[in-house]
This record gives sequence, C-alpha cells and structure tokens, in this order.
Amino acid sequence: MKIGFSRVSTSSQDHALQIDALEKAGCERIFLETVSGTRIDRPELAKALEFARPGDVLCVFALSRLGRNMRQIIDIVDDLNSREIGLHSLTENIETSSPTGRLWVNMLAALNQAETDILKLRTRHGLAAARARGRVGGRPRSLDDQKLRVAKALIAEGTLTVAEVAGQVGCAPATLYRALPGGRTAMGEQRV
Repeated sequence: MKIGFSRVSTSSQDHALQIDALEKAGCERIFLETVSGTRIDRPELAKALEFARPGDVLCVFALSRLGRNMRQIIDIVDDLNSREIGLHSLTENIETSSPTGRLWVNMLAALNQAETDILKLRTRHGLAAARARGRVGGRPRSLDDQKLRVAKALIAEGTLTVAEVAGQVGCAPATLYRALPGGRTAMGEQRV
C-alpha cells in the first residue's frame, strides 16, 4: 500500500500541490500536517509511520517534507528500513528499496542540511552588518529614557503603586521592575 504524507509549515500554506502529486502516485491514504519541519513532535507523521506496515511505501512530495535537518530524515529512513517499509520521494524520484536509493537519500539530506546551515549563516551575517550600521531589529522599547525618568519620579512620590506607574507611562510592571532593580525600596535609598 502507498501511504502519502504532506506537510506545510504554516496554515497560510496549502497542501493542494502535494496532495495532487501523492494521489497521482497512487497513495491510498494521505496524512496532512501543518507544522514546522524543525519541530520534533509531529503527530500526523507519527500516525503515518504507525499506520505503515511491512511492504508499504511512504510517499512524500520531497525529502524536505519529512524534516528540516539531516538527522531527522536519516532517522526516519532508518526506522522505515528496519520495518521493511519503503520511502518514495516524488520530487527527487528516489526510492529507498535499493542501496543506491538509500545513498541518494543520505546525500540529499546532507545537501538539505547544508542549505539550511548556509541560510542561517547568511542571516547572522546580515544581522551583524545591519547592527554595524546602527540598525537594530526587534520590537521597539516600551520604556525609553524619558518615560523612565517620569516613572522614577512617580515612584519616588510614593502615592502610586508600581503597577499604576507602569500604566501611566505605558509599559508592563515587569518592564519597570527590570529597569529599576529593587523597585520602590531602591528608589527610596536613592533619595537619601
């Protein structure tokens, strides 16, 4: 029996292309998963692997649908081989029923891993270059220097709680506590 497995990373992506290819390949049962390939807990993949019996073939649109790193893909292929279940990757046209097919799976998994590593490296270099030019990514600070001065003054008055002061300056109480280690007590000691 041919069993299909389709995975997309986000709900905004569509399974249609993969489903069409898996149906054309003759898959009688198709498992659909919407989760990142980097996640270890992939319930639909686990169901597909549990459903497969010796002599069956697990079909995927591409090896990258099984996992995002080499270790994940190789572990799955090894598990399938030990259970006498084949793997057929439609895009790469690879079947693991032969030693040559298993070799190609390992080589493509290694290339896939290298591509992922290079992408991460480029991203790190790009972020470092942006920081060197003074560009800082991420969420804007909710407590700038002016708001911090106002918060210190309000806390020093002693009429408002830290939560109320945080509401006045537009940040969370935890943000104030991080900016003012020791809270009200530290503010009182600074006034002396």
